[in-house]
Amino acid sequence: RWAEGRYDRLPGQAVELVRRKVDLLAATGGENSALAAKQATALIPIVFAIGGHPVDLGLVASLSRPGGNLTGLTQYTGPLDSKRLGLLRELLPGAAHIGLLVNPRFANSAAQLADLKDSARRHGVEIVTQAATQESDLEPAFAALARQRIDGLVVSSDPFFNTRRDKLVALAARHRLATIYEFIEFARAGGLMSYGANLADGYRQVGVYAGRILHGARPGELPVLQPTRFEFVVNLKTARALGITLPQSLLLRADEVIE
Repeated sequence: RWAEGRYDRLPGQAVELVRRKVDLLAATGGENSALAAKQATALIPIVFAIGGHPVDLGLVASLSRPGGNLTGLTQYTGPLDSKRLGLLRELLPGAAHIGLLVNPRFANSAAQLADLKDSARRHGVEIVTQAATQESDLEPAFAALARQRIDGLVVSSDPFFNTRRDKLVALAARHRLATIYEFIEFARAGGLMSYGANLADGYRQVGVYAGRILHGARPGELPVLQPTRFEFVVNLKTARALGITLPQSLLLRADEVIE
């Protein structure tokens, strides 16, 4: 089942799958998908893929022994928004106003915003927030950010934004905004920079856990997986188009440089 970024569809889709008496639910669409699956069943095993902390969200009792019928992995994409702000600030040392594109309907959005504002205070910059909850909001959101003359933009971690990556990258280019994103797929699509875990590897791990559970493992006894490394990617072609010279300090730390 695919909600197309419409989080309001998820609870009904989860209930529908439970009624079909599936053997396992793989909730790979982030926090909202995992919470919808958890609400729909306490019996069917659930393997989730999220970006925040599963204990804070109430999905599991602990990372090492989740308990209940859920386990999975966290990519820690949400907590990394502060790291992305730091990288953007390093690129733009004179920046005073950094934009944040956020989806208030995403379950982890309040925590993301609080973390980013705290990080902004440490970096001495002001955060300018703009909300987008559906595709029709994206163009007006970018236009509003451009009018406020922000120096750069952080696109917050959100599965909805991930499914609209080509649109976001095109809008950032149109408005000439230096932008950093969560996954390498954004940089490969033409985004300036990305920093985060490997999305494809995360989905593979969900499949591995699903296979183990279908062969008899108990989800509550499988520890929640966490990424062991994060990828920093820069796109030099996009930097040249924006008239930005990437400092050597960033280039040397990049795991991949797209030319």
